[in-house]
Amino acid sequence: MTKVGFIGLGNVGGKLAGSLIRNGIDVVVRDLDRAVAQPFLDDGAAFAESPAEMARACDIIITCLPSPAASAAVMEADDGILAGLSKGKIWAEMSTTDEAEVTRLAALVTAKGADAVDCPVSGGCHRAATGNIAIFAGCERDVFERMLPVLTVLGRRVLHTGPLGTASKLKVMTNYLATANLVTLSEALVTCKASGLDLGTTYEAIRISSGNSFVHETESQVILNGSRDINFTMDLVIKDISLFQELADRAGVPLEISPKLIEIFKDGAERFGPREWSPNIIKRLEDATGLDIQAPGFPAEMVDDEPEEPGYEIIPKHA
Repeated sequence: MTKVGFIGLGNVGGKLAGSLIRNGIDVVVRDLDRAVAQPFLDDGAAFAESPAEMARACDIIITCLPSPAASAAVMEADDGILAGLSKGKIWAEMSTTDEAEVTRLAALVTAKGADAVDCPVSGGCHRAATGNIAIFAGCERDVFERMLPVLTVLGRRVLHTGPLGTASKLKVMTNYLATANLVTLSEALVTCKASGLDLGTTYEAIRISSGNSFVHETESQVILNGSRDINFTMDLVIKDISLFQELADRAGVPLEISPKLIEIFKDGAERFGPREWSPNIIKRLEDATGLDIQAPGFPAEMVDDEPEEPGYEIIPKHA
């Protein structure tokens, strides 16, 4: 049986690791806070005292960490993953990270005779919890096929995006689009409220129209509830959309909306704190107008009401 190591048990990582354990995978976990790992140990996972120990013991080592710097530290420390890697093993980076950085670390992995894949997830913490999240995977095809049995446990829809690094590029692109949608939805909801419209009716009008989106059907609900809780914070939004801006800068694309989004979220983080839930970016407009953008009947948190299903590979129709 394939043994999988998982480092980083935060909002997303913990739910992904839980899917592996729930589905009978032999899992070794690690987090800087041993107490965070305890529920996973109670459910049958083992604990690694160091990343190197995990790499020596496991066939696949997954990292899901909050920043490129955190991933680099886990990889390159004296007792890091690189110290324990050997031929035939796979390092899978599930963090949202910089394509240039994941490529740099992958070169160090291949120098050890191991293989690397960047495989970030998309779809929200609620879908990570049920194993229904989407996964992008950038790597050589043979590596992808070795990873696929694990990826289809972690998520439902798995897309091989091409060589290593392509998945990270696509991930920050999708987070950029989600952020743009969140900001425009905030403007739409506040404007409709200011115009005298009922917010429950406004929600339904967007949902059944050409203005609908995944972000609306999920994040607008917790905005209107008032909890604003999607398990994702403003500092993480700034990191992700800044990575997209850097991608555009390297490609020489003169973006116009992206710099404004970064400006808006930096202002939100300064006003409300970097660890504020990201949908509370709407508070900038609530404060400016004196309006309270809430409505009865909406849930306090996003819940995936679809049953957990076996994952499968998405084959691009127009490739």
